[in-house]
Amino acid sequence: MSRSETRALLLRTGADIIGTQGYNNTGINAVLCAAGVPKGSFYYYFDSKDAFGLAVIDAAAEAHAADLDRLLSDPATPPLQRLRQYLETSADEVAAHDYCRGCLMGNLGQELAAQQPAFRERLERAFANWSECLARCLDEAIEDGQLDPENDARQLAEFLLVGWEGAILRAKIARSRDPLDAFIRMFMTRVLDAR
Repeated sequence: MSRSETRALLLRTGADIIGTQGYNNTGINAVLCAAGVPKGSFYYYFDSKDAFGLAVIDAAAEAHAADLDRLLSDPATPPLQRLRQYLETSADEVAAHDYCRGCLMGNLGQELAAQQPAFRERLERAFANWSECLARCLDEAIEDGQLDPENDARQLAEFLLVGWEGAILRAKIARSRDPLDAFIRMFMTRVLDAR
């Protein structure tokens, strides 16, 4: 396995474990055992657990941004249909993990934002990037006449992101998809008032 493959494996494994157990409850040894990587390899790539945690955030944020871009940029699909497909796909992922994982960034934000400024800043950067991806799709919906031109795409995107994170949290607590489906239905029909 190449060095870049080993590093990527550590980051994926770390994201999976942290996503389920939380950052504070995840030990480096658990990540190494799950990845099948010797301890020396970890310290070759990361100076500390915090450096590793920040790298996990960066990798997960980049992967999600790429998914958002892929799902929300397809010119063959109307913008609001793309947005609904993104939300439905995200809801499917939450359900596929039996409502135990939710959103890695949301989980880390709840756990670490008040304690670790570096984590808070990195998470805020990720959320701002995601919000901008959503806003671009909503801008297209306005340009295509699917939404009232009086709408502010950036405010709608931020509202969507904040509400979606809350719906994910509620789904985890209820261990049910119902909060996700309710949010999708209300956002698409009442908030957007799609034409």
